[in-house]
Amino acid sequence: MFLQSDYNDLMPPEPEDGGATSEKTGFSRFMEIMGNQCTALLLTNILFLLCCIPVATIPLSLFALNRAVRQMVQGQPVKCLQVFGETFRRDWKRAYPAFLVTAAPLCCAGYGMWFYLGQAASSLLFLLPFLVCSTIFLTALLSSLCLYGLLEDGKSLRESMRLALLMGVAKPSRTVPAALCCFGLPLLAVLLFPFSGVYLFVIGFSLPCLIGNFLLRTLLNQRGNNTAF
Repeated sequence: MFLQSDYNDLMPPEPEDGGATSEKTGFSRFMEIMGNQCTALLLTNILFLLCCIPVATIPLSLFALNRAVRQMVQGQPVKCLQVFGETFRRDWKRAYPAFLVTAAPLCCAGYGMWFYLGQAASSLLFLLPFLVCSTIFLTALLSSLCLYGLLEDGKSLRESMRLALLMGVAKPSRTVPAALCCFGLPLLAVLLFPFSGVYLFVIGFSLPCLIGNFLLRTLLNQRGNNTAF
């Protein structure tokens, strides 16, 4: 099962020496991050929603959200206003291309899936382009979180795209649970609106993003320091 490795990863390791204290990992580390970054997580979510109100700034808001959450996962102090301010002032040249290379394949492939699936009722030959569009959609979806993480680690857009695509395909045990949390939880909350309105405003986007980045942390740390996959 592809979820097995992530389950083992979330379980804290047994201490080698009963008298020695080891660094927290897995679920214990995640709860520690939640406790230390609770205020930052709340403020990041509110800033993300406010900055998305002008539709043109959604790519910048997504980039800033992933940057803030990545810093939380790495245990760094997060100054939310500074993160969003620097992203809007200096990183728009990376934020907009990153959004384009992820949103364009998702939208085009998603529309192709819907169109060809509808045409398959008249001819089964349309199932072939449907499968092609499905493959493109899933690959772009699984690679998107890796792309933002690699860009935050300082890699170029071209190198980040190459590594993100390889990670999305080669490491489904990591990318599938991360994508389900990062995209599935907000989608579920939107479908349950207005009952989920408070949750969406408070942590509806920052928390799923944190979970997704947490599940990918070891993969991104390994590949962030090594260009060879």
